[in-house]
Amino acid sequence: MMTPRILIVDDEAPARQRLMTLLTDIQAECPVTVVGEAENAMLALEKIDSLHPEIVLLDVQMPGMNGIELAYHLAQHQASVRPPAIIFVTAYDEFAVKAFEVHALDYLMKPVRASRLVDALQRACEKVKVQHRLPETIAADAHCAKRKHFSVLERGRILLVPVTDVLFLKAEQKYVTLHTAQREYLLEESLTSIELELGDFLIRVHRNALVARAAIHGVERAVQVVDTDGSQEKVSESWQVIVTGCTERLPISRRQWPAIKALVRV
Repeated sequence: MMTPRILIVDDEAPARQRLMTLLTDIQAECPVTVVGEAENAMLALEKIDSLHPEIVLLDVQMPGMNGIELAYHLAQHQASVRPPAIIFVTAYDEFAVKAFEVHALDYLMKPVRASRLVDALQRACEKVKVQHRLPETIAADAHCAKRKHFSVLERGRILLVPVTDVLFLKAEQKYVTLHTAQREYLLEESLTSIELELGDFLIRVHRNALVARAAIHGVERAVQVVDTDGSQEKVSESWQVIVTGCTERLPISRRQWPAIKALVRV
């Protein structure tokens, strides 16, 4: 078997260099190949996509997306991209519970001792040999820490869409369509799970739609012809949400109308 490929992800260059030195020192006990480094989670995603490391040595606290959320996004699309084994390396012990909730293989405290790194890598290598990957329960477990991005699998790559960019989401057949001001994305998630996690940011307007609270510009009446018999038309009146920066109007169900009415103060 080829030596496992490792990617080092840490926003501090000295920390990355120390891990490089340690990996060199333990080559006799645990031979590995370092294929790259990344100083933030976004760059790490790009390198994981292009370099395909089997193991990632991952810091937790980084600017922007943290290591916990990165592990969540990798695992969410495991069927297509087969995420690497994750070993967290951090100076903060308070994230250990969350790290193991996303099924990290180990949680090493800085400064890392060579013996601890050897132990963690040897166990990771064993899992690589049997092609063990993170379990599918990761998505549900990760709800304990609210995400800052939606992850979208598109043409074999993971795209990250900031939660704050979302205008609304609609359930259409077996997919959920995420709408931003720029474009649409397809998610393989349910509206219910998204609402449970991000209910403080999104509000349900209909059984098939969630809207960003901040994107609700107002509401307007909608009149629809529901029946004709040649001489008389029957009409139905309802309300629709006006979404900022969007020409599409979303119907409001009777059940959700009181909550929307209170939000916009009609």
